[in-house]
Amino acid sequence: MWQIGLTVVVTAAATLFLSILKRNLFSAERKLDYQLHSLRLSDPTFERCMAHLLGPPLVDGNRITSLLNGDQIFPAMLAAIRSAKSTITFETYIYWSGKIGREFADALAERARAGVRVHVLLDWIGSNKLDPDALAELKQAGVRVERYRPLRWYSLSKMNSRTHRKILVIDGRIGFIGGVGIADQWSGHAQSPEHWRDSHFQVEGPVVAHLQAAFADNWMKTRAEVFNHPDYFPELEAVGANRAQVFKSSPREGGDSARLMFLLSIAAAEMRILIANSYFVPDSRTIDALVAASKRDVQVEIIVPGRHIDTKTTRRASRSLWGPLLAAGVAIYEYQPTMYHCKVMVVDDCWVSVGSTNFDNRSFRLNDEANLNAFDTTLAEEQARAFEKDKRASRMITLEQWERRPWSEKAIERLAGLLRSQV
Repeated sequence: MWQIGLTVVVTAAATLFLSILKRNLFSAERKLDYQLHSLRLSDPTFERCMAHLLGPPLVDGNRITSLLNGDQIFPAMLAAIRSAKSTITFETYIYWSGKIGREFADALAERARAGVRVHVLLDWIGSNKLDPDALAELKQAGVRVERYRPLRWYSLSKMNSRTHRKILVIDGRIGFIGGVGIADQWSGHAQSPEHWRDSHFQVEGPVVAHLQAAFADNWMKTRAEVFNHPDYFPELEAVGANRAQVFKSSPREGGDSARLMFLLSIAAAEMRILIANSYFVPDSRTIDALVAASKRDVQVEIIVPGRHIDTKTTRRASRSLWGPLLAAGVAIYEYQPTMYHCKVMVVDDCWVSVGSTNFDNRSFRLNDEANLNAFDTTLAEEQARAFEKDKRASRMITLEQWERRPWSEKAIERLAGLLRSQV
């Protein structure tokens, strides 16, 4: 009798495990093969579609400052934190122990002790290397710390959906967004394999309210606290000439919205597309869009990580997909000096998208992401110059080189490609 009972328990456990595995590895949503109308960036309808299909309207009067690598990024973020007078809201995926993590913990704790309301939202998986002492210091100082989707028996089916957003807002007036994580790997100026290459952006003006709303979106779902106070959403005056929006996406709001944003941007290109991305594992529809752009004489250039990458499987999965792109004339470069963690797209030297979103299924359909989109030729020129500098430190991959890879390398990459829904 006990054997029958044991069999029932084992069967139930196995069924539960397989159910959870299926929920995590396979999205319930049907991936749509969007049919896009021809719509150019110069057409006012493009901006209206971006505003009404995908996010808040683009607003004028913003100042966007580009920050390259940790030597520029971390001092700017820490200075802003130390200047806070009323509120700090901070959401990140990676927060690890080390010198940088300690500096941020000290700065946030000091402001909390001074009476500033400090809210920190950390992804449960991304922050698993955070020193418990640093976390305790934050909480003891009065920082309101939450872990996004911690492991619970009743939420196992959601454990594969993470917050990948990188958002910092000071007093509702100064914001930061981009690709950087809070870890020593991002320190320095990409001078060696131990110091990663990345870009981040400081934002001032009316679009900061969009950034605050993106943070509040996940905070309310974690702590059920609403920021209906002028300290979080002050009146914001024009401070610059950038026209921008903060676009956020998550599986709850439609898993394909980030993917659609990129597809619309690629389809609208008339001259050139520059893509700098750390995890470039596009689906077939995105590959088709890039191939179509190249065939209509749009210059398409892509920079991805080379041998210095934190996840080899992602690189292999990416390389398995390059054939149609290279055959169509798309130029692909592998960055050589260190891990390349940028997430930047420039279209026709006027439309820029930067933030946390990668060109992969995880960003398109699983993670919560946030990007800053801007119509701004000055910002586009800055990013194009940074792209050219990175390209000079990269190795171009030709179609002939790709086709002549050893058979063993092709086999491994093909196997990795089978996992592209998760990498």
